[in-house]
Amino acid sequence: MEKEKSQAKQLKEKLFMDKKHGMLQISDEEAVKADVFCDGYKDFLNRAKTEREAVTYAVRAAQAHGFTEYDRTKTYQAGDRVYVVNRHKAVMLAVIGKNGTKNGVRLGIAHIDSPRLDLKPNPLYESNDLALFKTHYYGGIKKYQWPTVPLALHGVVAMKDGSVIDVCIGEEEGDPCLVVTDLLPHLAVEQMSQVMTKAFTGEHLNVLVGSRPFNRDEESENVKLHILHILFEKYGMTEEDFLSADLTMVPAFKAKDVGLDRSMIGSYGHDDRVCAYPALMAAMDVKAPESTVITVLTDREEIGSDGNTGMKSTYLADFIADLAQADGMALRHVMAKSTCLSADVNAAFDPTYASAFEANNSCYLNKGAVITKYTGSGGKYSTSDASAEYMAQIRNLLDKNAVLWQTGELGKVDGGGGGTIAKFVANWNADVVDLGVPVLSMHAPFEIVSKLDVYATYRALYVFYAD
Repeated sequence: MEKEKSQAKQLKEKLFMDKKHGMLQISDEEAVKADVFCDGYKDFLNRAKTEREAVTYAVRAAQAHGFTEYDRTKTYQAGDRVYVVNRHKAVMLAVIGKNGTKNGVRLGIAHIDSPRLDLKPNPLYESNDLALFKTHYYGGIKKYQWPTVPLALHGVVAMKDGSVIDVCIGEEEGDPCLVVTDLLPHLAVEQMSQVMTKAFTGEHLNVLVGSRPFNRDEESENVKLHILHILFEKYGMTEEDFLSADLTMVPAFKAKDVGLDRSMIGSYGHDDRVCAYPALMAAMDVKAPESTVITVLTDREEIGSDGNTGMKSTYLADFIADLAQADGMALRHVMAKSTCLSADVNAAFDPTYASAFEANNSCYLNKGAVITKYTGSGGKYSTSDASAEYMAQIRNLLDKNAVLWQTGELGKVDGGGGGTIAKFVANWNADVVDLGVPVLSMHAPFEIVSKLDVYATYRALYVFYAD
């Protein structure tokens, strides 16, 4: 009997997938490396709450690691490191490979925009002696999660003289924060009886910014005047300057360790900066790849990737075309041989909401980077679907380099759905699959990830580049 059990155990080890907790699959040294890596990631989260700030962070890191601004008139050699910034909201970093673009390029693409509350073009108004900002939410949010959260104002104001002013209020010690108010439960009987989409609407997401008048004059809109005076004193802006501003409200709190064991990180903006940072660090660390490696930190994924800084734009294809031309290659021939990891997150299984998931095809915290073969909704609508051959290639790559990984779908079939930039890369005739970090409370003001999974995603991207 014992012999039969032993044989069964051996056969299970041979035939079954390993579903053990990640800590049971890695060494203590690897766990320490994960924690150290995530210290840098938390700093990134605190410094890069908007796509502009993420681009600034990435460029500074790139310059410190020997990257220079790309010049299409120059000739580059293997090992050269260049970057291109697109309108301050997207950045591409390339390490020239030994074979250049002749065998295709290796693409790692993550997005650096996150759900938030953007200010409307004419946001500031006064009502009943309170000054408020009108907002227009960006991306998919549960509106009820944003009231009563401390908020910070980030962005830029472009003046008519061509100058651009950076704005940041609410992040430094001693700064005031801003907030969306909510109704007290004593008076919210009607509100709480409504469905969520009716109880909290976009026009309710008004941000409280002040309550004191400019002076004791009995002028109308004196509280609004006081706020404008503060902004004028600090930034030199007037009400009209809101018309040429990119200003947004984001949660004011810092990234924090979560759990008594400090195994997780809670923060705003994990989706998708939790993949952007590993992709950026992998680009910094790769030295002499065979094929040219391009890391892309892109914008506007949360709203469909439209616009000149999103992945529906031609900016990446144009850059690759320039690199290809220098190698005597046509873009279409390079893309047909190219491979991509679309570095994006997936929804981690949450036992509190288990009914939303199909457990056997979900991803889990602490089991590594998650490969998502396809996303979309319903009958695989609006998605690419990685081929069996490419899945096998990525599996082999991760296994031979002892990278912790798993697979997962985005919840139950017909339970909802979502998309990534993978389908846009696939439209260029490249092989692509999603790989990233499982996230709890995705799109909330405070999302949760595992430190092991963040580090595993970095290792996956690094070996993809270096292979």
